Amino acid sequence: MAQSQQWQSIPTQLTVEQFEEFVLPHLHLGSRGPQPKLALHRIFNYILKLLYLGCQWKELPIKQDKQGRPEIHYTRIYRAFRRYEAQGCFDAIFAGTVGLLHQRALLDISVIHGDGTTTAAKKGGDNLGYSGHKHLKGDKVVAFCDRNCNVIAPFVSAPGNRNESPLLQTALPQVTRIAQKVGLDLNQSIVSLDGVYDSRANRKAIFNRSMVPNIPANPRGRKTPKRGRKPIFDPTIFQERFQTIERVFAWEDKFRRLLLRFERISTLHYALKTLAYNLTNLRHFCQG
Repeated sequence: MAQSQQWQSIPTQLTVEQFEEFVLPHLHLGSRGPQPKLALHRIFNYILKLLYLGCQWKELPIKQDKQGRPEIHYTRIYRAFRRYEAQGCFDAIFAGTVGLLHQRALLDISVIHGDGTTTAAKKGGDNLGYSGHKHLKGDKVVAFCDRNCNVIAPFVSAPGNRNESPLLQTALPQVTRIAQKVGLDLNQSIVSLDGVYDSRANRKAIFNRSMVPNIPANPRGRKTPKRGRKPIFDPTIFQERFQTIERVFAWEDKFRRLLLRFERISTLHYALKTLAYNLTNLRHFCQG
């Protein structure tokens, strides 16, 4: 039972040693201007606290100094978050976590599970659309994970009214790019997807990357079975998606800032989502 709790423990804060090992090497440190009075570790943990609590920036609980004043203004934390997002630091941290998992032999890429999830946007913003299936206005992302619930590729985003099937051809290059960067061998890996991705173009895109698709046939209202050879499909592997990719999306809901999209600028919301996936990958090294 203790091992199961440890497996599902997602960190929400980082110690100084963890920050210096996993985060600090991927941050762009400015060489001009005065040094910040508060350590970067404390500022980064305030960003993680906002992600976990889901509060507004101005409502972020900030510790007080000896004079009884907040040790830092919330706008300084927000500017640091915007700077990290503009410089691509969160994407660099994500690539570093995947590479670290590969070095520690914690990745099982024999089967890669992928799926999409939709987030409602109550405040409006860019890159939004109304999803008739979910009956909400928001955006969707397509993510991939391995058999150990580790997110192995950056997600692909789209408005909520977009179909997920064409997004796969944009998401697969992200998987191969990260694999080449960290040295993963995806040859003959099985890509398990939902029936919505069942199309000739998607299967061909997977085969062209030396991987094997595992997608159930989608009848799409046909009255008679489709002619020709039946596609490759293993129902046992397909059932694993409820313990892998669906579990990753459930872990994502632990961070209340991602339950609804509050950011009008989509890139800021996606940066917070990437940060949540970084913490999911770091659960092996940083226990909450």
